[in-house]
Formats: sequence, structure tokens, C-alpha cells
Amino acid sequence: MRGRRIRVKTMTEIMFDKTVLRQSLLAARNAIPAQLRSEWDKAISARVIAWWQAHPVQTLGVYWPIRSEPDLREAYAELAQRGVQMALPVVTERAAALAFFAWRPGDRLAQDAFGIAIPASTTTALQPQALLIPCVGFNPLRIRVGYGGGYYDRTLAAAPRPLAIGIGYDCTLAAFDGAPHDVPMDRIITE
Repeated sequence: MRGRRIRVKTMTEIMFDKTVLRQSLLAARNAIPAQLRSEWDKAISARVIAWWQAHPVQTLGVYWPIRSEPDLREAYAELAQRGVQMALPVVTERAAALAFFAWRPGDRLAQDAFGIAIPASTTTALQPQALLIPCVGFNPLRIRVGYGGGYYDRTLAAAPRPLAIGIGYDCTLAAFDGAPHDVPMDRIITE
């Protein structure tokens, strides 16, 4: 009996596949009706708070929602009331890991070069113990698809590695192969 020949995808094929997958997942996410999205965001927020109660980290990296990402600002407000120090990510260099700076709900925000909200004051850099990471999509192995910039992959490759909590909608669960640089999330939280 002859062995089967296994074909390994090239990095170009993997990146093309992820580009097509990303477009499909973004279309699915954008198609969620506003009322349903709001309900799901509340459910995800409740699950994030329950996760934090089981894993009470002092410093949590969060994200400001863009492009129809789950909006967890209600959870951020509740966590801040419970004494959690939050930090928003900032791109300091294009090919570097993200930096995180102290932020609390109500603090003044600025926009970075990508149009993403960041703390207006970037004087207090923090090393979050855990990160809430928005997912364009994810697979059953907790590999996430993002926007393709690699910022979170580089951030999670650095030591010390924070816990990585992917945030997404169930409808963005997809079957795809990860690339060698993809770092699995420790957990995925959905509605």
C-alpha cells in the first residue's frame, strides 16, 4: 500500500484563504440586525464579567469597538466599578507588539492613525494580565482571524504572555487552518 501524498499550503495560499475568509466573516458580522447585536453584546458582557469573577485579574487589556465588533463598554463600566484597571491598545510601530495604556470609562480619548480610539494620555503604560481580543472569526482550536495586521499575534508572542480571551459572535465560528504565527486564544467568549 502506498502512502498518501500530503499537500502543504504555501504561505501565499494561506494568506489568500484568510483574506477571503475575513471578507466573508465581516459580511456575516455586518449582517447582524442592530437589535440582535445589542442583545448579543449584553450576553457577551455578562459572560466577560462572569469570566473575570472566576479569574479576577487586576489589569485587563480591552478594546474600543470598531467595524461591528462586540461592544463591551457596559462591561468595562462595571469592571471599573469593581476596581479593575483597564488599558487600551496603542500601535506604536507598524511591525511591533501593541502597547497598552491606562484607561477608565469616561477618560478622554484621541484617535490614532487608523481612526481607532486610544487614551488621550499615553503616559501610563501597563502590562495587562489578560486581554480581551476582538475576533473577526475563530476556529474550534481557538485560532482567531483578525484584520490581518498581526498586532495581537506579535503581542501574544512577547513575554510575559497575558491570558488571551477572544471575543466574537457564534456566527463567526469557521473552519480554517491557522498559520504558523497564529497564537491560539486561551478562551473564546461569545453570546
